[in-house]
Amino acid sequence: MNRIKSPHDKTFIITPNPEMLVYAKNDLAYQDKLNSANVALPDGIGLIAAGRLLGKPFKQRITGVDFINDLCEMSREKPLSIGFLGGRDGVAELAAHRLKLRYPWITVVFVAEEWSSEGFVDKKSRDIDLLFVAYGVPKQEEWIFDNLKKLPIKAAMGVGGSFDFLSGKIQRAPKFMRAVGLEWLFRLIIQPWRWKRQLALITFLRLVLQQKSSR
Repeated sequence: MNRIKSPHDKTFIITPNPEMLVYAKNDLAYQDKLNSANVALPDGIGLIAAGRLLGKPFKQRITGVDFINDLCEMSREKPLSIGFLGGRDGVAELAAHRLKLRYPWITVVFVAEEWSSEGFVDKKSRDIDLLFVAYGVPKQEEWIFDNLKKLPIKAAMGVGGSFDFLSGKIQRAPKFMRAVGLEWLFRLIIQPWRWKRQLALITFLRLVLQQKSSR
């Protein structure tokens, strides 16, 4: 929280999952952008499994949605000013509205599907402590890498489909499924068109096993 509030250090936050890492394996420019992040949260059960296989276990899985809620809760004493960028069909506006209802001390400074400097600057021209960018992989990380340093934003985070969950547009998996790492299965059931994206998990695990066997 102190780093996000810092007027001197800008913070690039990513939530890597198997899909992102498989894409980065084949795109070195994107890989470099991910490596430049200041904070990387282990999102996705595939990363947790990989950490165990390689003898470098993560302490816990941290999803983008949970991290957003935790940050807002923790900012009660030092409220965050937040921006919402991306999403479709008004989902960013709804996510911002619901988050504000849940955490009334936060300040929503900016909400838009696409970046606009005119839309960003409000009457007070205040900075954004934290900008959530929901452009999807790889566009959101590339956008943050290209723009964070030159914009009045202290921190930016690629959040993927988190706006869908925050807005209530898409239901999250029951807690017991999240606890055992089956949130991906629940989402596949309610969004079967995502099955092709799940193939990245197979590729990711194959790469992990190759790395383990080469040691």
